[in-house]
Amino acid sequence: MDQPRRQEASPHIVIESLTMAFGSFVLQKDLSFTVNRGDVFIIMGGSGCGKSTLLRHMVGLQRPASGKVLYDGALSLWDATPDERDRIMKRIGILYQSGALWSSMTLAENVALPLREYTRLSEPDIRELCSLKLALVGLSGFEDYHPSEISGGMKKRAGLARAMALDPDILFLDEPSAGLDPISSRLLDDLILELRSSLGATVVVVTHELASIFAIGNNSVFIDAEAKTMIARGDPKLLLAESDNPTVRKFLTRGGEGP
Repeated sequence: MDQPRRQEASPHIVIESLTMAFGSFVLQKDLSFTVNRGDVFIIMGGSGCGKSTLLRHMVGLQRPASGKVLYDGALSLWDATPDERDRIMKRIGILYQSGALWSSMTLAENVALPLREYTRLSEPDIRELCSLKLALVGLSGFEDYHPSEISGGMKKRAGLARAMALDPDILFLDEPSAGLDPISSRLLDDLILELRSSLGATVVVVTHELASIFAIGNNSVFIDAEAKTMIARGDPKLLLAESDNPTVRKFLTRGGEGP
């Protein structure tokens, strides 16, 4: 397995011997990797390999058949008490592939949902925070717009603002560039790096977009549908330069000589 060298860092999420299955059908097995603090960590692989399913296991939406998801290298998500798990969930922000905005609510109301659920802030304070989060993603002045009134790229940014509502220290992004044109995709990549830098957050991204993988990722895991396990991990740029696995090289070059 490819394991390019990297400097020692502080583990934020550790996956230990994880198996994902639907009944007797095993999707992926023996997944073991570490997401370090401050990483932009890419979950990559071909279509149907289980990338989004892996993300759901990592955020507590789907229980693994076996193995562990450890936060801070020690606290097991699936063995935690309800109070411990609730504390973990409050530290996580998630951007779903579709944006998952409520169409009947304004952008500000969408961002306000987790604030109303998990804090005791006053309505004026919530409104102020919503404006701040939307401004951080370039949507200042759009608080009272509905999702149907904005573009696809703006919906993704609004979803990102909601994911950041509780100032999480880990952001999970599921195919953030899906459906976007190349310019909007690049702007979103730049925004992700800017937010990681300014907020000090760890970012876990499910994507198959090569431009995004090389632009923002500094660590990764490659899971393969045929092998039903991980076949590479490490900095995507080092994998491109050093991997001798034909599946990994084909994916990272799309059959060519480079990204």
